[in-house]
Parts: sequence; structure tokens; C-alpha cells
Amino acid sequence: MGKTWHIYRNSLRVILLSGVLSFMLLLSGCGQTEESSRTDSSDANPSEKAETVENGSSGEEEDYTLETKVMDVINDPVFGDYGRLIFPVDRTIDEDLELQDVGEILTWYNNVNPDRTVEIANYLKDQVESGEEIFYDIYTDEEKAEDPDKENTGLFFFRGEPGAKTAVINAGGGFVYVAAMHDSFPHAMELSQKGYNAFALIYRPGADTACEDLARAIAFLHENADELQIDMTDYSLWGGSAGARMAAWLGSYGTAAFGEEEYPAPAAVIMEYTGLSDVTGNESPTYACVGTNDGIASYRSMEDYISRIQENGTDAEIQVFDGLRHGFGLGEGTVAEGWIDEAVSFWERNAGSE
Repeated sequence: MGKTWHIYRNSLRVILLSGVLSFMLLLSGCGQTEESSRTDSSDANPSEKAETVENGSSGEEEDYTLETKVMDVINDPVFGDYGRLIFPVDRTIDEDLELQDVGEILTWYNNVNPDRTVEIANYLKDQVESGEEIFYDIYTDEEKAEDPDKENTGLFFFRGEPGAKTAVINAGGGFVYVAAMHDSFPHAMELSQKGYNAFALIYRPGADTACEDLARAIAFLHENADELQIDMTDYSLWGGSAGARMAAWLGSYGTAAFGEEEYPAPAAVIMEYTGLSDVTGNESPTYACVGTNDGIASYRSMEDYISRIQENGTDAEIQVFDGLRHGFGLGEGTVAEGWIDEAVSFWERNAGSE
């Protein structure tokens, strides 16, 4: 009985010990497999990747994601004092508003692309972290002290090739706010990827003040072209909605009409969805595009506007997109996608023309 009990007791110890070891190995193996699948899988979503970075498993800075709060971008120390100008300063922004929902504060706009919003925010941050200057004041400290509204102005620079041609893009917003994240930043990024130097203007809302700021921006770029490594010869002016009016007015009346020295007119004006109808006879070559379902800017009015410019002997063309509403931006995922290529071709065609 004693010998039998001794054998049984030893067998029981072996079984228990084996079970404990197996259980520990199982736990260790499961944890390792789960962690590996999270960090190594190419299918991991952006929020999971961001969590991995935040937890210190990567030496890289955390990227913005669709779920990033807009206020977190605005207040990111990397942007200093101008972070507030990335989004409309004249709109109320809820503390909980996420990048994927920026379209909620862009009144009058449609087809806002959340992925593009995240891409632009990360691009701006990456540029700063790599040592590039992305924002330029257009007014001096003295001018801003005299008129505090000028604090909320400036140019965001989307760099192309050194010495390449330059575009200045003006977002719309009904002269109430500046919808840059949808109506100028995406255009500037696309142009920079094509090699052009592109600037997105943040201006003071109001037709007069907006044009004054655009005139100042044009003067600033001419005066600092060498330092910025840009070519202002045959530059182009772009704009959507209210921003298109700004581009057209500067193209027709010139910088001197808005308080600056006289600088050369643009080689081309690129206009999206605006109801401008006045034709002076001094228009720059003009490309326009609009949707047939635009309840703010009639496509028929824009067709008439372009036709009258053509009658004056100035190069002009228009693209009309079936079914699109106002404010489609780059038109990504719509029938208008790719219109920017046609606009660039128009600009290049008129570069160097008298």
C-alpha cells in the first residue's frame, strides 16, 4: 500500500507539473501571437497603428487618424501659433469634432473627402517636423497691431520643385469663412505633387478685404520669389466659389486696384462654381468648371460668362459636370475627378502668352 501510494503521488506531481507548464506556455504563446498579429499585420487599421505608436512600440511620431480631434491638430505644438488657421477661424468648432467629420463645419460644400483631410493634416505636420517652413505671414507685426483682423491671414506653402511655376489658391466660404481644408489645401497638394509650387491663402472674409489680402499675397510672393525658390513668371490664380471671384477680380483689375504696387497679371485664372457675371474685357485666360445641380452657381451663367470672355478674344473654356452640386472641390470619386489635370493643361497652354 505504501509503495503504491508513493508511485501514485509521484505520478500525480508529474501530471500537475506538466499541466502547469503547458498552461504557462499556452498563455505565453497566445499573447505573443496576438501581439504579433496586431503589430505586423499590413491590414491593421489607422487607429490600431496610432495606438501602437502611442504606447511606445515605435520611434516615430503619432500620425493623425480619422478619429483625431480637430482641436488636437489646431493645438499641436508643432504648428505653433498658426495651427488655428488650418481650419476656419470664423466657424465654431466643437471640442469633440473629429477629422472625419470636418464637412460638418464647411457650410455650402459637398463631397468633402475625410481621407484627404487626414492626409493633408499629416502632410503639414511631416513637413514641419522635417524642417520645412510651411506658413508665411503676409503682413508685418506693425500692420497686424494696427488691424488685428490681419492676424488671421497668411500663406500655407505646398512645395514643388525648386524654381518651378507658382499657383495661388483661394478657398471659398461665401466671404464668411475660409474653407481651405476642402477648397484650397487639396488643390495645393495635388499641384505640388505635379512639381508646381502652390500657396493656399488664408484671408479676411469680406469681398474687399479678401481681395486686398490676395493682392498682398501676390506682392509678397513676387518680392520673396528668390528666397522661396519659386518662379512667379506666368503664375496662376485659383479659386472656388467666393475664392473664384477673388481670382477673377485680381485677374481683371490687378493688384494696384487693391492697394499694392502693380504686378503682372496671372497667366491663367482657374475658377470653380461661382456666379460671377461681370466681364470687363481685361480678363486673364480663364478656365471654369461647375456642376449642373449647383443651386448656388448656375452652370448656365458660368457658360455665358466664359462665352463672353471668348468673344473678347481671350482664351477661355468650361467643363460642366452632370449632377454635381456646389463645392465639390477636387471632385474625388465623382464625374469631375481629374478636372485639375485639364486646368493645369490650360494654365501651361497660356504660360508665356501676352
